[in-house]
Amino acid sequence: MQILFYFVITVHVIVCLFLIGVVLVQQGRSADLAGAFGGQGSQTAFGPRAAANVLTRLTTWSAIIFMITSLSLTALYVRSGHAHSVLDDVKQPAPSAPAKPGK
Repeated sequence: MQILFYFVITVHVIVCLFLIGVVLVQQGRSADLAGAFGGQGSQTAFGPRAAANVLTRLTTWSAIIFMITSLSLTALYVRSGHAHSVLDDVKQPAPSAPAKPGK
């Protein structure tokens, strides 16, 4: 079970870095000067639409894999028996006496 947990963590980190890279490589719509005047940008090797389609599909698939690995890590961690809440260590405040009405 430990090997599967570490494998999923490794895949998760790789997908995170890949997702960050793919998102940063993408250009916004009409990001170049020609787009401001309605022209077709020619800064890509595949043409303006083909590169956008490839990057969009890469982003979609990496986001799907990211979500699956996130849910898998949660399930594996809970099943390992190490589930621990942050609120388990919080001390409860001592009960205080009710305020006395002032005269």
